[in-house]
Amino acid sequence: MNKDLVLLDGAVGTSLWEKTDDKVPVWRYNIEKPDIVSQLINEYYEAGSKIILANTFSANGPSVADSGYTVEQIVSSAMEIAHGALDGKDAKIALSVGPLTGLLKPFGNISEEEAVEIFTEQIEAGVKGKPNVIFLQTFMDLKMMQIAARIARKHDIPLFCSFSFVKSAKDKGSRTMMGNSIDDILKGLAEFKPDAVGLNCSLGPEMALPIIEEYSQKTDIPLIFKPNAGKPTLEGGSQFDYDTFAEDIAKAACVPGVKYIGGCCGSNAKYIEALRKKCSL
Repeated sequence: MNKDLVLLDGAVGTSLWEKTDDKVPVWRYNIEKPDIVSQLINEYYEAGSKIILANTFSANGPSVADSGYTVEQIVSSAMEIAHGALDGKDAKIALSVGPLTGLLKPFGNISEEEAVEIFTEQIEAGVKGKPNVIFLQTFMDLKMMQIAARIARKHDIPLFCSFSFVKSAKDKGSRTMMGNSIDDILKGLAEFKPDAVGLNCSLGPEMALPIIEEYSQKTDIPLIFKPNAGKPTLEGGSQFDYDTFAEDIAKAACVPGVKYIGGCCGSNAKYIEALRKKCSL
């Protein structure tokens, strides 16, 4: 197993939904139910997570429109909750930034200028909250990732860039939904010099393993492995038991270059605790 592994957290969205019957967009909880957001962060800390996501993944202009809240309110609340939960504790806070729900032109209706404006508002609001990491995650479009990364790199904050894949190397080359290969990703992100790259969401750990192996063969950048605990569902929950999840991710922890391990949709603090024990972290 690789040395210097860093344990990340698990899902934010599905884990928050497990705590309430109110299945609203989870960014609303930063203002309406801050206690359960703080509780989740504490659970991940107690499970062993060393980098924990703030609840900011989809807190952008289009998502919060007509909610009565501003991006600034939602993101600043998320960062305050994270700092309050982790005050004096040995864990870092990551500003979580996800992709836009629509596609860039010509495949969708979002112009590059609009994307710049949306990501700038979210990232700048988050940076005011002094995150230790900017974590761009679950992106499926390299061009959209480049837009967000360019904005993030205006700040001297470590940058993690993680993609969601629909095809693995077993299918003759890993690909995102928009057809980006790992070669495309590494070339397209080179100018931003990310501090870590990899995958999250998309697939379960066993199916995602060939993807991280392909990354390992093609780059020396530290790698992120944060797959789902099964296919995501609106109800939350997982298709894997804790030990199976931990055993499968432990295999990735032996792949050269893998440094950051955790879970995505369907994984909660119990999954992360099982992973910590399996990897002796």
